[in-house]
Amino acid sequence: MAQVESSIQVLDRAVSLLQCLADSGEPLSLKVLAAETQLHPSTAHRILASLQLHDFIERNERGNYQLGNALARLGTKMRGQRDLRSEARPIMEWLRDQVGETVNLTVREGDEVVYVERVVPARMMRVEQVIGSRAPLHVTAVGKLMLGEQDKEQTQRYAQRSKLARYTKNTISTSKQLQQVVQECKQLGFAYDNEEAELGVGCIGVLIRDRSGAAIAGLSISAPIERRQDAWVTLLQEAAQRITARLA
Repeated sequence: MAQVESSIQVLDRAVSLLQCLADSGEPLSLKVLAAETQLHPSTAHRILASLQLHDFIERNERGNYQLGNALARLGTKMRGQRDLRSEARPIMEWLRDQVGETVNLTVREGDEVVYVERVVPARMMRVEQVIGSRAPLHVTAVGKLMLGEQDKEQTQRYAQRSKLARYTKNTISTSKQLQQVVQECKQLGFAYDNEEAELGVGCIGVLIRDRSGAAIAGLSISAPIERRQDAWVTLLQEAAQRITARLA
């Protein structure tokens, strides 16, 4: 318990140092930072050194501290996701109204997909994915397509890292099977989740691309498996194209 509290305390102190730099709008010395945050100089120096290692802060030619490039990169990524969500949502609502099922927007982070937006139908029996929730690539329709954007060696390394954790009896469990399914999905341009993440739930997914053709997100429909329809593929592809056009 003490170790957890200590870790939280360090995090709180790091945030206070970053906030102090943000509020100042100019580089600050260690002495000023320690005084403003009421930290002992040695404690402030240790935390600042760690933040500098991760590029959250940097030092100028006079040795003073200022915010680093890592924060700018995170800010850019967050703005990009917000733009994606705002542009995608009207199309997602249109798609939901066409199929009467839940529509999800996901992005890739490492070896997982993250649900960043969703729209749900006004019906009692429906599938809901919590915004912010995550799932391994190999158990989702969109995740398989995202794996197809990389070469076979990278997919093999993913299988080794993830150990292809099983969620249901239908989850892909071998590297050979994963390679085969990923290539099939890549050729088709869409993918299924056949009760691989959760029994009773089926999904169909496609990729959303930017103007250059790079995959930036995934769009999927989730429904009880008995209600899933192959006819949704065309609607999904149309929706993805419309989102790409809005982003452009």
